Amino acid sequence: MELDLLVTGGDVIDGSGSPARSADVGVRDGRLQLLPPGSRSAAAMVVNARGLVVTPGFIDVHTHSDLLAGDDEQRETLRLAPLRQGVTTEICGNCGISPFPVPARHAATVRDLVAATFGPPAATYPSFAEFAAAQGVARRNHLAALVGHGTLRAAVVGFAQRRATADELRRMCTLLHEALTAGAAGLSTGLIYSPGVNAGTDEVIALARVAAAHGKPYVTHLRDEMSQVESALEEAIEIAIAAGAALQVSHHKTAGRHSWGATVRTLARLERARAEGLDVLCDVYPYTAGSTALHALLPPWVIADGVPAMLAAVREATVRDRIRADLASGLPGWENTVGNGGWDLIRVASAPTSPDVEGHTIADVAAARGVDPVDCVCDLLAAEAGNVTILSHSMREDDVRRVLASPLAMLCSDGVPKPGRPHPRWAGSFARVLGHYVRDVGLLSLTEAVHKMTGMPARRFGLAERGLLADGYAADLVVLDPARAADGATYDDPLAPPRGVRYVVVDGRVVVDGDRVTDARPGRVLAVADREPATRGWT
Repeated sequence: MELDLLVTGGDVIDGSGSPARSADVGVRDGRLQLLPPGSRSAAAMVVNARGLVVTPGFIDVHTHSDLLAGDDEQRETLRLAPLRQGVTTEICGNCGISPFPVPARHAATVRDLVAATFGPPAATYPSFAEFAAAQGVARRNHLAALVGHGTLRAAVVGFAQRRATADELRRMCTLLHEALTAGAAGLSTGLIYSPGVNAGTDEVIALARVAAAHGKPYVTHLRDEMSQVESALEEAIEIAIAAGAALQVSHHKTAGRHSWGATVRTLARLERARAEGLDVLCDVYPYTAGSTALHALLPPWVIADGVPAMLAAVREATVRDRIRADLASGLPGWENTVGNGGWDLIRVASAPTSPDVEGHTIADVAAARGVDPVDCVCDLLAAEAGNVTILSHSMREDDVRRVLASPLAMLCSDGVPKPGRPHPRWAGSFARVLGHYVRDVGLLSLTEAVHKMTGMPARRFGLAERGLLADGYAADLVVLDPARAADGATYDDPLAPPRGVRYVVVDGRVVVDGDRVTDARPGRVLAVADREPATRGWT
């Protein structure tokens, strides 16, 4: 029988961590066949990969691409950025915010949170199935989704700064159980963000037990990634051990001048926990700047009553004075990004109705407007209905390299695909590692880097028959030129395409052919099966 596609003459790096070898890669009916080199099999399409490398499709384990469906040109441009790098699967629902599961009676409350996170038009869905049906239309690559703890809490408890009642916790656990049963990939928390910040450790343990009962991971944006990062990491380890869950530490970093260099200790702690039997891994993006919502830089009480209340509050002079005081002195248990850095390190990435401020620091925008930085921030939030994204230049290169090189770390972008000047990591992370950190710096071998992008994340998130070039596996693959691979995206031109990625194939169909993106749209929302029999042992 004729193959649909034959990639011949290339060096195969199969994603397992094994050395490169010569082999031809065949595709028939969306599945892989590994063939001896020079097999001369008949195929409808033949790709000559001589001098090139063939790898599995890359898996971005941490994105915020939950609501990129739609036909408008801007969303299409954003969707193509990871695809051109070779990303064939994205995992969304991170940092505790997902657009599901949201019972209809609570949709209005959660929709405000979703809008402030992902931008308009905001949408929420009662179930994983309804989310998948809406977001899986006409995709080129695949999407898997975590369940956000912040979404669960907003839907059941709201934004109240209190412990959940026993009944509320039971309802959150039931919503999570239903979503995981339907195919969600795990549980995520964002414990610096409201309303997740209001949860105690015991609440998160109870929810992580549900994830563990399904054999799915607990994925966490720690409660602090700055001066208290080590105690926040201890909390995450405590949660995972108590729940019996696998632990994934999101975008591991030690940000702010008070924690620079602390990755020496945090990575050692992760290694010790793993040696003691905890299934713990982490992910990392290859940049020294982070990105988040502007309101996340303010004290948590500002958004304690929800987004509409926050937008009304930030107009008040007394509220602004209180914000200034808390930024200056800090609050117990609060990650004070501005206090650990400064407004001159915070750059506006997206402010849809104020494009003149995009690309400028808060310090510079405030000076140009002749106002105090806090007044500037509050004015921006009010004008944009909370939909402002920022970049924070808060990390040090040696820490980034240390995490990248760790055998416990896989790669992510933490992409926030919104208009304006988004972080270049959305369009550049994977190509940057292949070019800068593999070829130019020599921090990783190409085999190690590919493993961190393919086999390692597929195994962690239960993406069956993906992440490896092996017989019978789904035909997601990349053909690249390791001598030319490089990121094109910069802070000034954040969506510039990468170089050196020749072909990208999803489920056996070519979606990137050189500089051309094809019309093929084989992608969908993946349902992740339970790895263990789902029991009600968490109740």
